[in-house]
Amino acid sequence: MNLNTLSLVNYKNFESQVFDFDVKINCFVGANGIGKTNALDAIYHLAFGKSYFNPIAVQNINHNAEFFVVDGNFTKNDRDEKIIVSLKRGQKKVIKRNSKAYEKFSEHIGFIPLVIISPADRDLIIEGSDTRRKFIDSVISQSDKTYLTELISYNKVLAQRNALLKYFALNNTFNADTLAIYNDQLHTFGSEIFKKRDAFLKTFIPIFKSRYEAISQSKEAINLTYKSDLFDTELKELLNRNINKDKGLQYTSVGTHKDDLVFLIDEFPIKKFGSQGQQKSFLIALKLAQFDFIKQQSGVAPILLLDDIFDKLDENRVAQIMNLVDDEHFGQIFISDTHAERTEDVIKQTHQSYKIFKL
Repeated sequence: MNLNTLSLVNYKNFESQVFDFDVKINCFVGANGIGKTNALDAIYHLAFGKSYFNPIAVQNINHNAEFFVVDGNFTKNDRDEKIIVSLKRGQKKVIKRNSKAYEKFSEHIGFIPLVIISPADRDLIIEGSDTRRKFIDSVISQSDKTYLTELISYNKVLAQRNALLKYFALNNTFNADTLAIYNDQLHTFGSEIFKKRDAFLKTFIPIFKSRYEAISQSKEAINLTYKSDLFDTELKELLNRNINKDKGLQYTSVGTHKDDLVFLIDEFPIKKFGSQGQQKSFLIALKLAQFDFIKQQSGVAPILLLDDIFDKLDENRVAQIMNLVDDEHFGQIFISDTHAERTEDVIKQTHQSYKIFKL
């Protein structure tokens, strides 16, 4: 999988820009605020149909413009593929593959396998369980279309059940038969989601531990565990058991939408007991394991985006990471950094072809 050229029109701070990329390593360098991360985000946009950093689509349009266009020419399995994402103010976003628009954006997910490592990933440690569930879901969805469909269906039924609970409270009424219909549907979709998350993590966790050991040279013991109420009780029983609580809260308090990942270092929460360097190494290992898993499932090496990863890492850990990616296992890599000389010095050690774009 390679991105050959990228064309940006009115995307964030870029009014008009064309990049012609190397097949291995590409670096965006320059001062803070110049657009390095925006260039990486445009590539992410082509893979997922949305920004990694700003979910409000219209805010990705340049302030002085009425629309944006992100245009990428890829090579996948020896075939040329053209992906265009465009948005006009007041209209719906359009994603096209080879000039044909997708009816559902979900159909595009997984077609361009991609992994991003960014300082924004720290949200996985410091934010709530929703952020960590999205991480699990994004990894599984890139290789399992059925999972994505089940997830969309589950969230739709969950919203309907929550609306019904609010209706009951506002109108001082209750209908067990109607609620039972939603319970059955949540149970069906939620049970499949739980099984697939559990199976995924049994494969993923050993890969993650191996990656962390390589980065840290086995200096710390780390772990991540899957937390779900469904390990002990079926979802339908949980929903029935918590109905009075749900009526009081006016929303569904149990289910796979409450699952979480617990991040540990030396058996303690990494959020409280991990240094900045340890946390960053943990997150990088998590994302490299994501890369390995997707490649294993799809047979295609994902594009790897490394946003400002040299910050807050000592030289030894930077060297370990670059040694890991100096391998045919990895495909095309995009890097952003504020220090052009540092970037070039590190990349020269990999003996790979590269291009540097000074913004």
